[in-house]
Amino acid sequence: MYRVDLARSARKDLDKLQGPIFDRVVAALRGLAQNPRPFGYEPVEGSMGGFRVREGDYCILYEIDDSAQVVAILRIRHGREAYRRPDTSRARGAIG
Repeated sequence: MYRVDLARSARKDLDKLQGPIFDRVVAALRGLAQNPRPFGYEPVEGSMGGFRVREGDYCILYEIDDSAQVVAILRIRHGREAYRRPDTSRARGAIG
């Protein structure tokens, strides 16, 4: 059995969830302790060793350390927000 550790950001994400989706995500986290590679898990592109599993409309982003038997939960986000990075392409200020 693996230990599930929540990063501070994942804990904040979890605290924002309410009702049935909270219960479903918590059940999924408990399931990752039993099997960190469940049916439907996928590697995250551009991530070194990162994975994701969906629970309804939400994505649980995590990493697995098999030698220490730890599943590190990084984020729990709605699917449309899970992979967004802050937009830094539009710099403010004078042009020219």
